[in-house]
Amino acid sequence: MNRAVSLAILLFLAGLLFFLGLGSLGLTDRDEGSNAEAAREMVTSGNWITPTLNGEPRFAKPVFLYWLISGAYRLFGVSEFSARLPSAVFGVLLILLQYAFLSKVRGPAVGLFGALMLLLNVEIVAIGRLVLTDGALIFFTTLAVFGFWLGLHGSTGLTTGGEGRERHFMWLFYLGMALGTLTKGPVGVAVPLLATVPYLTLTRRWGQFWRQGFPLAGLTLFLVVAVPWYAIMLSIHGGRYTASAQADTVGRFFSVIGGHGGTLFFYVPVLLYGFFPWSAFLPVAIWQALSRWREIRRDVSCVTREAKPELPNPSPITHHSSLPPSSGELEFFAALWVLAVFVFFSASATRLPHYIGPLFPAAALLTASYWNRCLVDPRIPGVRGAFRTMMVLGYLLGVALAAAPELYSRFVDKIAKEFPIANQVDPGLGPVIAGIVLLIGMGSVGYFGLSAKRRPGAFWAASAVIAMVILVGIQMALPRFNRFFIAPPQELAYAAGVNLGPDDRLILYGPPKPSFIFYAKRQVIMIKPGEELQMVPHLAKPGRTMILLPSRLRSKLPSEASTYPVILERFGYSLLANKPIFDVPEPPPESRARQFLSPHGL
Repeated sequence: MNRAVSLAILLFLAGLLFFLGLGSLGLTDRDEGSNAEAAREMVTSGNWITPTLNGEPRFAKPVFLYWLISGAYRLFGVSEFSARLPSAVFGVLLILLQYAFLSKVRGPAVGLFGALMLLLNVEIVAIGRLVLTDGALIFFTTLAVFGFWLGLHGSTGLTTGGEGRERHFMWLFYLGMALGTLTKGPVGVAVPLLATVPYLTLTRRWGQFWRQGFPLAGLTLFLVVAVPWYAIMLSIHGGRYTASAQADTVGRFFSVIGGHGGTLFFYVPVLLYGFFPWSAFLPVAIWQALSRWREIRRDVSCVTREAKPELPNPSPITHHSSLPPSSGELEFFAALWVLAVFVFFSASATRLPHYIGPLFPAAALLTASYWNRCLVDPRIPGVRGAFRTMMVLGYLLGVALAAAPELYSRFVDKIAKEFPIANQVDPGLGPVIAGIVLLIGMGSVGYFGLSAKRRPGAFWAASAVIAMVILVGIQMALPRFNRFFIAPPQELAYAAGVNLGPDDRLILYGPPKPSFIFYAKRQVIMIKPGEELQMVPHLAKPGRTMILLPSRLRSKLPSEASTYPVILERFGYSLLANKPIFDVPEPPPESRARQFLSPHGL
């Protein structure tokens, strides 16, 4: 398959999966709502330095994503589509970057396999469709790591015969880390270093890096790009910003934030099903890559001795030759990348599924290389076991999705605590259809994958299955979820915002949902359950007051608000007001006089 056709396939699939119905789902809470609203407030206030949320400085994330979303708002208007546009664009760019890199270093076939494996999984598609910093972060960290590899080994002429010209790819290493730091803080540096430092250490290539990696100039580039915004924030907000930033970075690693904890094994199912179906190939691909460590060390030592034969035991740190990577060294590098990032985030106290997203490009690289070797040598160890693992994972997931109505009914009371309408609606047919597709699809994967003669078709069968499951989710499951669970309170927030004046008040009572601020388009008063007394002073102020809350919490309102009538109600949420939404204007004095003097008035 030529490169033009491969690029056409990738662009079509990436555009479909990242952009189809991108703006049809209401903003989810809390990250999506917070990020989209902070960018909206940036446009409204004109303050492009300090992000704010509900009028207060938001120090949780750096500024780069807010700039991008604000730019989309100015171009296309404030909407869910505009808020998600940067994530979707970075999703497409990530797939193209993966294809370009793998095609360069491993050929177009592995490039296509690796790009499709990176695209066709739930985790990357989800990240590319949400208002999160992670889409941009994954692109920048991947750009940094790929730039590191090409810059370190491009000087050997390995990839293009450039005889050293490609060492300038190393600038991408520093630029990617700088932009990643502007996107999500220190993790933008941590991820590339987690991939590169173990590799340089175990392969004893530090000397090569110091000579070819522009370390001082690269550090300067990093500081010039990443530091100015942080310096300005520090000069404006001082210790308040430092304390908040430290709590959201170092504090997030050592303590649970927002209730997002879990065990050390939290990311095992996340990786198995987030990277499904290709996660079935990952264990054997990592094992084979790591098993070459001794061979790689031997190859490096042999080249080193040839470069400095006069030394009895020359050190790779001191020799002056450029060492080309041995066969399989890229896969060894990718395995270290996967393991280091996985262990790092597993050790963190705060855990969320999308945190391990930066290891997915390396996982796709490993599985694509392994799959290509399977096609070249059908007897390669582990391939049948990998397909059996894929089928088991697929069948388990398929059964769970097909049984979604039954599972939903068992946990509906817990679901209703977050979504009040849960007791009155069901999940619909989307999960069931997705489950049936998986159950049938895994049978076709087994038919192809367990036969050496038919095996090449297994990749396309697995790709088709996961693509269909994702599309069923986008087209069937998400619209129903949005209609009953996401949109109703947001519609009430919008109605409140339209009908409140500058001096009026909107109180959001219940679990914090920043997306309501986005739809109300105004500052609000947020009151959590258990903090009802904080509402009382606001109820005594003149003017109109509205309260948006889950209907089940109405009985817990302070007595001052207990008589507020329900103005609007939608699927388990209520909007209360001390005055009607619309004021009926009084007729002018002359009209009242005419009415009094008219025969009917008499």
